[in-house]
Parts: sequence; structure tokens; C-alpha cells
Amino acid sequence: MSILRLPRLTGWRPIATILIVTGVIAAVARFTLGLGATTNLTDEFPWGLWIGFDFLGIGLAASGFTIVAAVHLFHAEEYEPIVRPAILTAFIGYLLVVLVLIIDLGRPDHFWHPLVMWNPHSVMCEISWCLMLYTTVLSLEFAPIILEKFHIHSPIKWIHAVSLPFMIFGVLLSTLHQSSFGSLYLIVPNRLHALWYTPLLPVLFFISCIASGLSMIVLESLIFSRNGQPFLPTRLRANLAKVIALALAVYFVVRIQDLLSRGGWRDMTTLTYYSVAFWSELLIGFVIPFALLLFEKVRVSQSGLYSASLMVVLGFAFNRMNTAITGLEHYPSLTYFPSLIEIFIMLGITASGFCAFSFIAERLPIFRTEGSASHHREAPTGEQEPPIPSPACEDLRPSQADPVSHAQLHGG
Repeated sequence: MSILRLPRLTGWRPIATILIVTGVIAAVARFTLGLGATTNLTDEFPWGLWIGFDFLGIGLAASGFTIVAAVHLFHAEEYEPIVRPAILTAFIGYLLVVLVLIIDLGRPDHFWHPLVMWNPHSVMCEISWCLMLYTTVLSLEFAPIILEKFHIHSPIKWIHAVSLPFMIFGVLLSTLHQSSFGSLYLIVPNRLHALWYTPLLPVLFFISCIASGLSMIVLESLIFSRNGQPFLPTRLRANLAKVIALALAVYFVVRIQDLLSRGGWRDMTTLTYYSVAFWSELLIGFVIPFALLLFEKVRVSQSGLYSASLMVVLGFAFNRMNTAITGLEHYPSLTYFPSLIEIFIMLGITASGFCAFSFIAERLPIFRTEGSASHHREAPTGEQEPPIPSPACEDLRPSQADPVSHAQLHGG
């Protein structure tokens, strides 16, 4: 077993630097001039791009609780190689969401109020507590990776001794607030468009985040699988693809059945601003990737699985933005489009997430590739797969490192 080091992101770094600097300047303007002067948010449309970005980030970080639950609670040990990348993805994702929330709050200096001013009837109170507690749990799950890097093993044994109840607690917390984000919109039945409003919104949010979170893991595994030393074997990628397809099928059936039972056929079939957004989201993110993943040839193909997983992530982004923005618009009388400052802040935070992931993964034992003696071997696949497109990675050749012991491997 050896550590798979991330490539040097030479082509991406100048772009990321520009985006981060621009985002910092925009954030300074936001805090200096206020929300009214720097955003297109209004009293009629108080939530916009940043809330949609929060929904997106939380959903894509769902791989953390999904993979941790599969490996450590349900003993699917074959997925052990992706536990650490999943935890890192979730940890960074949640930190970025907290950052966006602070920027989005009218009074960010009051962020501590939910800690002492409880309102058990408020969904926002539950979400605030779940975010804070689950981020703490992720910190505990990530700590052994840092300690292992500096050869500090005594605390790792203590963390392992108490890790199981914290993992169960973390899965419970993540499950609660993944669905609770959907519950936020149950209070606006007369405002949110019928194509997105449903009493089953919390259920749909939870199901879709499973599909999107696993798709992110598949994308990562494909990007870092090269040169005969697979990061995640083809068989395991194909198994993940089956789970994604199952989640997509469940989501599609529940959503269409719910719409039909509530008389939504006319909204679905009439050509409108809303129906175009609805079908774009559904086809790109759910129907087409589900159809692709039905074929074994696609599930074992790097390029095919990459395309299907990318479509799931894009469709998930459309769904969250449609729920947060499109469904609340009254086109054409009341519409919303983010200001440049809102866009610059979002792009800067996104670039910060990519840079943080790269920086940490280059310096800590996050990725592991199977060596020649590993019990996970790739079966010959015959034809050489074309390279997976990666805008941020130019050279994906893994380098050898010192062997990692079996005890250290399970530090994640």
C-alpha cells in the first residue's frame, strides 16, 4: 500500500489565485457597504445565490456520512480507500458552508445566538446545531490523519476508542440536516412553485444528496486512478454506480408520483419558464445518467462513468438553485439575478475549497493506491481508456511513498 500524491496544479493555481483575491475584495465590500448595496437581494427576495450554494455544498459533502456509515457501521471494508477523501471532502465542504452563512447573515456577529437562544420549533435552530456539531465530529474524524502525519500515535488510539459512537452521532446529525434544508421551504407553500414545492421535499433532498455525494466520490476516484495503480478498482466503482443509479431511480419515482398525485401534470407539460428549468434539471441530473448507469459497459468505463457522475452533480446543482431561486421567482414580474459581488464571492469560496483540498491532500496521507501486492487488483480491461478530463490536474502519475501500516490505514 502506498500513498497516491496529488499532482501539482500548475495550470489552475493562477486562476484560483485571481478568483480568491477577487472574492476577498468582494467580501470586504459586502461587509463594508452592507447587503443592500452589494447584492441584488431585496425584502421580496431575501435569499439568493449564497443560500443555493449552501444547499449545493452540503449535498456534495454528503459523501462523508455515506461512506463512513458504509465502511465503519455496515462493514463494507472494500470502500476503505475512499473514507479519507470522503471525510476531507465533507470537512472542507462544511467549513465553506459555514463561511458562506457568515457572509450571508445580516448580522454575522450574532452567529452564536442559536447556542444560547434556543427555539425548538425552528428548523433553522436545528440546522444551526447540526452544522456546528457535525463539523465538530468531522474534525474528530479528520484528526487521526494529521496526527499520523506527525507520528503522534497515542491520541490516535484514544480517538479510535471513542470513534464509533461519534461516527453514529455524525451520521445521525448529517441525516437530520440534509433533509432539514428541504424543510425550510415547507413554510412557503404559496410562494414556491408547485414543480418544487411538496411535503416530501425533505425526503427528496435526502435522497438526492446520497446520489450527488457518491457521484463526487466517483469523480475523485476516476481523476486519481491511473497507470495501473488504481485508486479505486473498477469493480468497486461499478458497485458505487449501481447505488447511484438506485438513488436516482428512487428519487425520480418519488418526485414524479408526488407531482402527479398533486395534479402537477399541467405544470410539467406546459411550456413555461418553470417547466424548462424543471425538465433541464430532471433530464440532466437524473433521467439521462440513470439510463447510462443501467449499462454495465458504462459502469466499468472510466469515460462513461465520469460523464454520468458529472451529469448527476450538475443536475443536483440545478435542483438546489431551482429550489432556492427559480421556484421563488414570479416570472416576469419578480425575478432575481445575483450581482457581480455575489458571483465573485461564490467563485472565490469555490476556488478556496479546491485549493484547500489540493494543499491538504498533497501533504497528508489522504489518497492511497493499491500496490502490486494488494488484495484489490484490477482485472484486465483490454482496451485502453481515454484520459479523464480534469481542468485542475495535468499530470496524474502517482508517486511511491513509504509503506503505511495496517493500523495507520484505519486511522480515517
